[in-house]
Amino acid sequence: MAKMWTGRTDGVTDKIADDFNSSIKFDCRMYKQDIVGSIAHASMLGAKNIISTSEADALIEGLQGILDDLESGKLEIDMSCEDIHMFVEQVLTARIGDLGKKLHTARSRNDQVALDTRMYLRERANSIVAKIKELLNAVLLKAEENKSTIMPGYTHLQRAQPITFGHHLMAYAMMFLRDIDRFKDVIKRINVSPIGCCALAGTTYDTDRRFEANKLGFDTIALNSIDGVSDRDFCVEFASACSLLMMHLSRFSEEIILWSSWEFKFVELSDAYTTGSSIMPQKKNSDMAELVRGKTGRVYGNLTALLTMLKGLPLAYNKDMQEDKEAVFDSADTVDMCLDVFAPMVATMKVLPDNMLTAAQKGFINATDLADYLVKKGLPFRSAYKICGQIVGDCIKNGKVLETLTINEYKNYSQLFEEDLFNEISLATCVNKRISEGGTSPESVAKQIEFVKGELENE
Repeated sequence: MAKMWTGRTDGVTDKIADDFNSSIKFDCRMYKQDIVGSIAHASMLGAKNIISTSEADALIEGLQGILDDLESGKLEIDMSCEDIHMFVEQVLTARIGDLGKKLHTARSRNDQVALDTRMYLRERANSIVAKIKELLNAVLLKAEENKSTIMPGYTHLQRAQPITFGHHLMAYAMMFLRDIDRFKDVIKRINVSPIGCCALAGTTYDTDRRFEANKLGFDTIALNSIDGVSDRDFCVEFASACSLLMMHLSRFSEEIILWSSWEFKFVELSDAYTTGSSIMPQKKNSDMAELVRGKTGRVYGNLTALLTMLKGLPLAYNKDMQEDKEAVFDSADTVDMCLDVFAPMVATMKVLPDNMLTAAQKGFINATDLADYLVKKGLPFRSAYKICGQIVGDCIKNGKVLETLTINEYKNYSQLFEEDLFNEISLATCVNKRISEGGTSPESVAKQIEFVKGELENE
């Protein structure tokens, strides 16, 4: 097949070189963006009398026909073409004759591919935001149901202080809320039109770049034509936002995996989101969460690949930049798959509050409150700390917890202990009295839930 760029050379390349150079196997997914962008370009050419109105109309009609046929399956993409831009132009020229060759007036593949990629990632970013919202709603519902469910809070994976499961879930809600904000911020910088920058220096034609930008829903245009064709910051930012989101999903996955193990048994995942073992009939594996945790690495890899590819490139366009698409496409696809499975996995997750409470009691995580009780009675904190450490040590030796000791046993350690201490060290009291803004009390968790709901409603 003759190359569109035949002229300076005879356009004959080795078959291996052809395959190596071709991008259609992955940029074919941008066919819609390419055609919609070309329709806007044809409209601009006609509006500026660079071509006649009738020519512009014929180009638009021909392009729309190609789009309709691709969407219906009547037309298949020819994978022997170099890229999606060449495929569309070749089909258009085959259908309407030499007029199809006028479509490329006042543009280059350099600004064309930048346009297609921006339009495509804008759509994917908006889709990801919508899916994060679905996940957030599942988290909010589970947090609402468990704003008073007591569990041990951890530091260093050691039981630390009593919290509520709702409070713990809301930590992830805040992360996902930031992810939404981050993707929206990425969209702002994606939404800059490069079309009309041409190869790198602009064009001698009296074009209207803002006409095309407005028609395609962009906020503004690239103000420097060299930057317009060589900028891939938006790809890096998109991949970075995907990486941060995956990091949050991976941390959540890790906890779900731990919580659903026999050692914790805080939650039970639905059979629909677990698998069994081929040899051990008792197994119920949290494979979906494990896959999310595993796929995080490939998204990180895509970000690193983009940064490494761009780090030494001179201005303006270089063929290296063809490597941007597979990285961002894979990141978008991976994030989509993970979000699709994560929201229903959380929504159908069964919480086991009795196991959480038992773990909280056995962890002596109300020991700080016991020390605070003595401090309020006038004992210096260091003295109170030592007494409570002795009490915990003795409880461990004797298989008891702080709540099961009698008042007389407490008085063996200090005469300051009175009957009211049992209310003070009750796990419910420990949780309920932590009323500081953002804290673990059910009242505070309810406020956090309402805040996130409000943010979602304002979207």
